[in-house]
Amino acid sequence: MEELETVCSYHPGRPTTLRCNRCGRPICARCARRTPVGYRCITCVREQQKIFDTAYWYDFPVAFLAAALVCGVGSILGSFIGFFILFVAGFAGMLAARVVNWAVRHRRNRFLWIAAAAGGIAGSLPIMIPTLVMGLLSYEELGAAGLATLGFGLLWPLGYMVVAVVFLISNMKGFRLK
Repeated sequence: MEELETVCSYHPGRPTTLRCNRCGRPICARCARRTPVGYRCITCVREQQKIFDTAYWYDFPVAFLAAALVCGVGSILGSFIGFFILFVAGFAGMLAARVVNWAVRHRRNRFLWIAAAAGGIAGSLPIMIPTLVMGLLSYEELGAAGLATLGFGLLWPLGYMVVAVVFLISNMKGFRLK
């Protein structure tokens, strides 16, 4: 008697012996998703992820605004201390992540960190705008040396933005410094 060949549920042309450990559906190696409890099919993984996706549509603008507010206040306060702004940036990024989590009531979405990061960038930009405007308005008067000085003046606010947003993203994604 001839045995029937089992094929992948998602790719009917691929023979397989692997099955999803949750639903028992035959899956090929390309469709198999490794989880802590074994291999699962794409459908079962998506169903499990939906359980953890608890954010509402309005949590994204709330995350943006909360991160922008905290990072903006941090950049304004940090602008008075020069190089030490980089130390304030890490604290501001961690604080922004905690404020965002509080503001969205600890609801989760795997893309919520993008809205928070965009807010962190937007909140960090206003401290750079006066330097940029001054450079554009006085381009001919300052010359190359003056523009280099203005560019160096943007170094610390830009460093603040990068460090704050990196700390914000890492804390939103679950990395914690204790």
